Amino acid sequence: MFAALGAHPWAYPMLEVVHLFGVAMLLGNLTLLELRVFGWGKALPLEPLARLSLGLVATGFGMAVVSGLLMFGTQAGELLANRVFTAKMALIMLAGCNAGWFHARRSLQRQDRTARVLMLLSSVLWLLVLTCGRWIGYV
Repeated sequence: MFAALGAHPWAYPMLEVVHLFGVAMLLGNLTLLELRVFGWGKALPLEPLARLSLGLVATGFGMAVVSGLLMFGTQAGELLANRVFTAKMALIMLAGCNAGWFHARRSLQRQDRTARVLMLLSSVLWLLVLTCGRWIGYV
């Protein structure tokens, strides 16, 4: 199945499109929520915005995971030997731990300095994930 995906003239490129769209949904909605936590758009109620935003973040993440796993299956050995790919996976794990910490401490309700630091760290981690994803083909 994975060999057919890699060899098909448009299947793999479409997986890349789905992957990028998922990443865009994830990053775009996280950025929107982060801007609100940092004080932009104070007229927008935080709780409804967070529910909408985090739902779209989860959808985008799901799209990126499914399409990423399918793409991974087409060249698993090559990707596992790629240092940038392994760095990307480690960064995704760190971003997940950061998100877990953020939500476990109820940072959206607190909106304190730690919440803002964790949100800033989230942005940095996801931008590094995006950078590594782009560099995979060049290393």
